[in-house]
This record gives sequence, structure tokens and C-alpha cells, in this order.
Amino acid sequence: MSQTATIAAPEGRGITKEERKVIFASSLGTVFEWYDFYLYGSLAAIIAKHFFAGVNETTAFIFALLAFAAGFAVRPFGAIVFGRLGDMIGRKYTFLITILIMGASTAIVGMLPTYASIGVAAPIILIGLRLLQGLALGGEYGGAATYVAEHAPKGRRGFFTSWIQTTATLGLFLSLLVILGVRLAIGKDEFEAWGWRIPFLISIALLIVSVYIRLQLNESPVFKRMKEEGKASKAPLTESFARWDNLKVVILALLGGTAGQAVVWYTGQFYALFFLLQTLKIEATTANLLIAASLAAATPFFVIFGSLSDRIGRKPIIMAGCIIAALTYFPIFKGLTEFGNPAVFEAQAKNPVTVLADPGACSFQFDPVGKAKFTSSCDIAKGALAKKAVPYTNEAAPAGSVAQIKIGDTVVASYEGTGLKGDEAKAAKATFDTALGDALKSAGYPDKADPAKINYFMVWLLLTILVIYVTMVYGPIAAWLVELFPARIRYTSMSLPYHIGNGWFGGFLPTVAFAMVAATGDIYYGLWYPIVVAVATAIIGIFFLPETKDRDIHHA
Repeated sequence: MSQTATIAAPEGRGITKEERKVIFASSLGTVFEWYDFYLYGSLAAIIAKHFFAGVNETTAFIFALLAFAAGFAVRPFGAIVFGRLGDMIGRKYTFLITILIMGASTAIVGMLPTYASIGVAAPIILIGLRLLQGLALGGEYGGAATYVAEHAPKGRRGFFTSWIQTTATLGLFLSLLVILGVRLAIGKDEFEAWGWRIPFLISIALLIVSVYIRLQLNESPVFKRMKEEGKASKAPLTESFARWDNLKVVILALLGGTAGQAVVWYTGQFYALFFLLQTLKIEATTANLLIAASLAAATPFFVIFGSLSDRIGRKPIIMAGCIIAALTYFPIFKGLTEFGNPAVFEAQAKNPVTVLADPGACSFQFDPVGKAKFTSSCDIAKGALAKKAVPYTNEAAPAGSVAQIKIGDTVVASYEGTGLKGDEAKAAKATFDTALGDALKSAGYPDKADPAKINYFMVWLLLTILVIYVTMVYGPIAAWLVELFPARIRYTSMSLPYHIGNGWFGGFLPTVAFAMVAATGDIYYGLWYPIVVAVATAIIGIFFLPETKDRDIHHA
């Protein structure tokens, strides 16, 4: 297919063999890259035990989430580094480099000694590998989206780029399937001991396939024409971010587009998974299967909404997704509790839990270095409830009083741990734990979700609705971002707002949301984070960003 034919392809015609190859090769490589990136998130609880064993259990999990988020934190820097390369040397070669970095970093995680073997070096190296993964992903997405969009005929860019939009979800889906397969093949205990490494090592084979496929691709026709005409940018960073006309669009694309898209994406997929596992105490295999089933059902909607955006526009679909998600998150997550662990839902309604404590004696229980001791009666009470994932409310008590936990009509007194040592501390803890456990059991609070009482269809349905929200905001956004910026600086300009939105607003969502829950005792309180961001994005996007579906993207 000639360059001219690609650029001037008529609207509404079928897809050529060359275009199918472009979509397939770009999408497949990006699926594998997302698979590599999300393995860590799917295995966060197990990784916490192996690499953050020097801190308490609650801190270890939050710290593992922070290491997960570290990969997101550097994605904007990857966008700058590789975006510049993509606008200067080409789209194809840049995303070949990114996939090599991603595949190698993931494989090394599968070989890395644990905290028990090499001490504090283990989490440090792990976080370093996560940073490399984040840098690579920061360059991957913009390259793939730009490459596919620049091959797409006019009037089909939403449809073409929506296939790239399926890759993040398909990568997560693939990671869940591989994890489930390995877990079932070798058993839960073996998987948690050493089998968790296998999914990381599988990425070596995926890397070989991805590199081979991408080597078969030609450069983007738009970039080739710019190079031939001498119009390619020599300073894409300066043109993108040091000139207000373009920087203004970058900022608006972030605040009025990708920030809201990101929180809806991560709430619908990752936060939902963590909520099932950590809050509702649904068994890991069951939770992963439910998420995987919802992803399988909803993934076609990426293409449906991408194609629809070619007809009615990108902006209406993305803005509607943000608004509908914000309005329905609370009832959907309450429904997940009711149908996923009805015993918790019923116990909370019949016997609500309240912590009565002196506010001045209560700490925010996050200890990154594992040195703090939470020994006040308030901290002991809240720590015990957080560990059991029991929702509670707070009520102020007189200064200096010993904290109490009220469970329905039953009151369990906490104890002051300050000054207690050795056998005395162990005895006080054992007495308190027994009393609290008996009271919670009598009130109907379960240790974990009862598989016989889970309404699997309703949980799947609610999870599928959450993923459909994801498809609304994510399906059209690649086309929208590509169309907002001129070809000569497109890779750089679109990559930064995308990765700040998804790397920072989205990537930190599980950590921030769970910290909000731990601080308040309200298992739904963390939802305020995505709701506020989604509403803010909708307001900014509606009033300040243009519709772009009819723009010509071939001008430098």
C-alpha cells in the first residue's frame, strides 16, 4: 500500500490487509507490555510478603501498593524521553526500544531474591525495576496510538485506535489468566512460596514474539512524509511545553480528559479487584475469575465506543462516562458488598461498629520504615479492625480515656500498650483479640466471604458495569489525544498528559483510596477520590476542550 493511499484513504471503506497488520502488530505488542506491567499489581499481596517482610502487615500491603505506584510515577518522564525520540527518529523504532526495556525488567523480577535472602536490597531492586517498567510504558502507549492513528483513514480513527485501547484491559486479563492457571496447576501454597515467579518469567517468550512482530512493520506514513519534506521537529520538548499555545492544550487535555479517564479506569479494574480481595475477603481465585469474566464481557465495548466516537464525537462519550461513573460508584460498591459478602453487609446493618476514642490518641497508621509503634488504645482498636476489614465509624471520647469498640450493643475495651513488654504485652493482646473476635463473630462479621453465599451473577454484573464505564472513557481517548496535537510534536505532546493522568491520578488511586479507608474506617470513603476527579474532568472538558473527530491530522 502506497504512502499516498494510506494518507488519503477514503472514509467508510473496508480495512486493507496492511492496515490490519498495523493494528494487530501494534496492539499485540502493547498487550504484552501491559501484561508485564500489571503482573505486579495482580500479585501485590504476595509480593508484599516476600519483599516487604520487615514491616507490619498493613504497612507492607500499602508499601507494596506504593511500589506498584512507583511504576506509574515515572511514566510521565518516560513520555518525555521517548516522546522526544518518537518525534525525532520515528514511531516504530521508539516503541521497539520500550518493549525491550519492559520485557527485560519484568523477567528480572521473576529471578529476584526476596527480603529473606538479601534483606533491604530486595525491595530497593524491585522498586528500581518498577521504575524501568514505568519509563518504558511511558513511551509505549503514545507511540502505538500515534502509529495506528496515522495509518487510519479519515473517519475511522476512533475505530482504529480503539483496538490499542483494548490492550491495557487485555493485558490485565492475560495476567489474571496466567496467574490463575499457574495457581491451579501447582496449588495455592506452592504458588505463594515460589510459583508467583512463573508469570514474570513467561514474559521472556512474549518479548521475543513482540519484537519479531514489530520488526515487520514500516514507519508511519505521516512521519515519513514529514521527514522527506524536512518538517520533522528538531526540538519537540520546546515546541510542546515551552510555547503557551500548545502547553495550554496539554494542560487542558490532562485536567479535562485523561485525569478523569484514569480514575474511572483504575476504579473499574484495579480498585474493584483490591476491594474484592482486601475488603470483602473473597478468595483470590474467585475474585480473579470474577474480574476476568467482567473484562471478557465488556472488552468489545472499547471498539463499540471508539467506532461510535467517529460518528458522534469523542467528547460526549468520554464526558458521559465520567459523569455516570461519579453518580453510581457508591451504590455499585455497596452492591458489591451486599452480593459479594452479604454477611458483612447484614452485620453492618444490624450491628454497626463504632470506635469510641480520644481523637488525640489516634495516629494515621502508615509506617513506611517499620519503626513506629502504634501502642495507644485507639491505634490498637483501629488496627485490629482494619486487619479484619471490619467497617466502623468514629466517635470522640473524653481526653485520656481508654478506647472502646462498640459492636451493636456489645462493648469491647481496648488497652493501653504503651509500656507493656514481653509476656505482659502478649497476654493483653491475646485477651483483647479473643474478646474482639468473639464479639464480631456473635454480631455476624465473618473472617472471610462464604462462597456459598456469594451472588456470583450480581457481582459479575456490577463489575461488568464498572468496566463498561472504563470503555466509555478509554475507548475514544487515543483518537482525541492524537487529534489535539500537530504531527510534528504529536508523540511528545499527547504522551505527557496521558501518562500524568494515568500514571499519577490513576496509578496512585489504590494507595490513596485504601489510606483514606484506613483513616476513617468507612470502606467506601476511598471512592470520593475518583468521584471528585471525574466530576472536575467533566466540567473542564465540557467547557474548555474542543471536539476533534473531523480534524485533519496529517499536517505537521
